[in-house]
Amino acid sequence: MSVDSIESDIYASLGLTRQDGPERSSNELAQEDFLKLMVTQLKHQDPFKPMENGDFLAQIAQFSSVSGIDQLNKSFSTLSQSMTSNQALQAGALVDREVLAPLEFGLLPQDGSLSGIVDLPSSAGNLVVSITDSAGALVREINLGTQAAGQIAFSWDGSTDSGDYAPPGVYQVRAQAAVGDENEALNTLIAARVDSVTLGSGTQGLRLNLEGLGPIAFSDVAQIH
Repeated sequence: MSVDSIESDIYASLGLTRQDGPERSSNELAQEDFLKLMVTQLKHQDPFKPMENGDFLAQIAQFSSVSGIDQLNKSFSTLSQSMTSNQALQAGALVDREVLAPLEFGLLPQDGSLSGIVDLPSSAGNLVVSITDSAGALVREINLGTQAAGQIAFSWDGSTDSGDYAPPGVYQVRAQAAVGDENEALNTLIAARVDSVTLGSGTQGLRLNLEGLGPIAFSDVAQIH
């Protein structure tokens, strides 16, 4: 019996067949190459110390395990590329949408307003939203009075405490309320328009570039309008 016949019988017993496939790199070791090495090893083994069946099967199992992991990695890579493509399509739909995010600054647009929400964990009195400019000067105080727990909406049209109108730009927003005998700082969610989106690499993830305010992580968005 020829060597080729022996090899064919071994392939058949393992449920394998030879098929012409795409060319591969010369430094890649496929399962067919592995089996050729095994046949060569069997042909040239010491007849007084033949290979144990268990060793032979263990080597096949080891190769199959490595091959399976490689295929799994390729599948995960394909899945990752598909998820990135879907994420890009979904992210594109966010452009020109308004989002609410936990920000300290907000943009007062031309002929528009700066709006947001105060997150009030419990009922409180004298809820005040303070607007300050880039120099830290107080521009406007919005007194929302006594409020029950919940999300309290506010809006600033640009009018100042002196009766004038502030120029368009970025302003700092702070909120505080009387809880018991003390004034407590409160978290705010500021409304902002999405200018563009960035698909980050690695662990950066999707980032939204807000008009006049810069980028934030998509995971920080509380609401999308």
